[in-house]
Amino acid sequence: MAQSAPKETQTPTGAVVKHFPSPEPKRQGSYRSRKLSQKLISYFFLLVIASITVIPFLWTISTSLKSQNDAVFSIPPSFIPSQVTFENYITVWNTLPIPLYLWNSVILTFFGVLLPLILCAFAAFPLARMQFKGRNLVFLSIVATMMIPNEVTMIPVYLIINQLGLMGSFTGVILPGAVTALGIFLMRQAFMGIPKEVEESAVIDGANIWQLFWKIMFPMVKPMLGTLAILSFIASWNNFLWPFLILNDPTMYPITLGLYQLEGTFVTNTRLIAAGAMIALIPILLVFIALQRYFIEAAYSSSVKG
Repeated sequence: MAQSAPKETQTPTGAVVKHFPSPEPKRQGSYRSRKLSQKLISYFFLLVIASITVIPFLWTISTSLKSQNDAVFSIPPSFIPSQVTFENYITVWNTLPIPLYLWNSVILTFFGVLLPLILCAFAAFPLARMQFKGRNLVFLSIVATMMIPNEVTMIPVYLIINQLGLMGSFTGVILPGAVTALGIFLMRQAFMGIPKEVEESAVIDGANIWQLFWKIMFPMVKPMLGTLAILSFIASWNNFLWPFLILNDPTMYPITLGLYQLEGTFVTNTRLIAAGAMIALIPILLVFIALQRYFIEAAYSSSVKG
């Protein structure tokens, strides 16, 4: 829209003064209305996405707390039980060896988190901070493996585990996930975000390459370590198919594999299956609450750099 021409007035001394018009109130009001509409539309879609994500979770909690007299698949769905009961949790706890399954999951998850944190950092540091021939080619080769579905590599990995004699052991479950391409990618990006001056100052002060990595660089990537720890914890805790293929002793089953027996024990009791799912979910929620600060920091720093 063309801007209005300034008005000219003449002073008693004969000088000409130009008066530029102020912005029209209507245009300012239209701009604010358009911004407000964009915000409302964004909030609406975010609310819809959040509802789609949260409603199944709320339905599972509600179902696990319902008594036998409450309908599970009513229309419209009922999220508030008429009588809250923890009998479903007690029944699941007393029917299956839940403490044993939880302990097995703790062992698998502990090494499933610890090994990626250490090994991915070891692999990412030279790719980010050291100069050598073929560095980018090595990194691209690692990143390219992220395009391959896990199902494609499952059979070769299974044959390797079998040849190593690790079938039926926790090592056979842990070893394939000890290093991940996603972990190397995340840690490399975190190391690259550290200013070059920090590295140069440490070298001038006499730090060798190990001291530079362990005492200087490693503590500075804590937010990304927290993010990788959360992702590794969720992947290890929820891992079902790989332990199902490797483990053949029920006393070594993790919680996800142990709860699978609920389907055969309580075929039609959805309340008990929901209670078992909530028992398996509680540790994940606790870990996320404990490490969410690092997760948010890593996401915020990545968005600022991007």
